[in-house]
Amino acid sequence: MQNYELMVIFTPVLSEDEFKAVQKKYTSLIAENGGEMVHETPWGLKSLAFPIRKKTTGLYWVAEYKAPTDFNEKLKVQLLRDEQSMRHIIVKLDKYAVEYNEKRRNGAFSTPKEKVEA
Repeated sequence: MQNYELMVIFTPVLSEDEFKAVQKKYTSLIAENGGEMVHETPWGLKSLAFPIRKKTTGLYWVAEYKAPTDFNEKLKVQLLRDEQSMRHIIVKLDKYAVEYNEKRRNGAFSTPKEKVEA
């Protein structure tokens, strides 16, 4: 089992329920194929750096998961077949990236808010 991070840009015409349904679709695909979700973050609607399929915005979703190495090909095929997916990237995480993501999720890199005294 290797650690991976997946980022997908979905078409911006999805409703909130459709966006949640497509996230659930891919999390269940990972689980069905012997993988395990570590963390997922829906970033929501963001502007794109350049138009993709004549769209200037997209719904971003980032997922960190553990899976067997041969699973990524199945995942790529599903993402390429899905008309709601505009772009995707899968990155293999080394132990330092996994450690960094864990610290970031636990708030180790957040800056303390300054107290404003009147």
